[in-house]
Amino acid sequence: MQDLTEPILELIRLTSTDLPPDVETAIRAAVEQEQPGSAARGALETILTNVELSRQNSTPICQDTGTPIFYVHFPAGWSIRQLRQQIEAAVVQATKKSYLRPNSVNSLTDKNTGNNLGDSHFPTVHFEEVEGETLTIDLMLKGGGCENVGAQYSLPNTALGAGRDLAGVRKVVLDAVHKAQGQGCAPGILGVAIGGDRGSSYLGSKETLLQRLDEANSDPRLAALEQRLTEEANQLGIGPMGFGGKTTVLGTKITSLHRLPASFFVTISYMCWAYRRRRMTWADGAASYA
Repeated sequence: MQDLTEPILELIRLTSTDLPPDVETAIRAAVEQEQPGSAARGALETILTNVELSRQNSTPICQDTGTPIFYVHFPAGWSIRQLRQQIEAAVVQATKKSYLRPNSVNSLTDKNTGNNLGDSHFPTVHFEEVEGETLTIDLMLKGGGCENVGAQYSLPNTALGAGRDLAGVRKVVLDAVHKAQGQGCAPGILGVAIGGDRGSSYLGSKETLLQRLDEANSDPRLAALEQRLTEEANQLGIGPMGFGGKTTVLGTKITSLHRLPASFFVTISYMCWAYRRRRMTWADGAASYA
């Protein structure tokens, strides 16, 4: 199996230093929604200046380069063990080159490993075997601030009057956005999973964040709810960084998972404006990035 350490290192560099085009487009559109001279517009304009400088200088978009979360779809016959070793080697190199900040801290000793590796799940790598000969690796860098304001609800929720239906889902998602205020580095993106168990629901909510903002949900019911949640979240007046304004959420992505009859979980993974995700495709001995 070919050593992909260098192509994976480039994937990490791109993810950390170059905001995806669809996210930048959404932020630029949001600027025009805010009043000239307002704190909200100023915050968004500062964000865009930061994005341009980061791209130009290959420096991290945010000082918190987050948890590296890899989703690897590999052809039959490839070695998961070798792929993991190459990913970890690329993470170490990326840390040395300052594309990643040393973020892996032992929870018992408070000691930072200094290289973004940990004993388990740091970095986090999900593997899935697929048909064909093409390897794809999606990388998401999930910052701590937005991770802190993620939430999970169990329906029905009597305090919010939320039942086990899409109307109830709407109520708890908006409650999560309201509680987050500006602490998740708004404007944010909402990844929502309906159903599953507690673990799979969190996993599913993060996976939705791999989608482009301009991708339409294939289920018209969820597509309508995504649009409504984005519009209503932006009516809360929280605004960029909590300064007030019309842009609290840039978009919403929802998935539905099967569940046990006794459980109805709704999980919200909040992504900050620094929506860092990229894909590497390896085919015919060459890498491409999107």
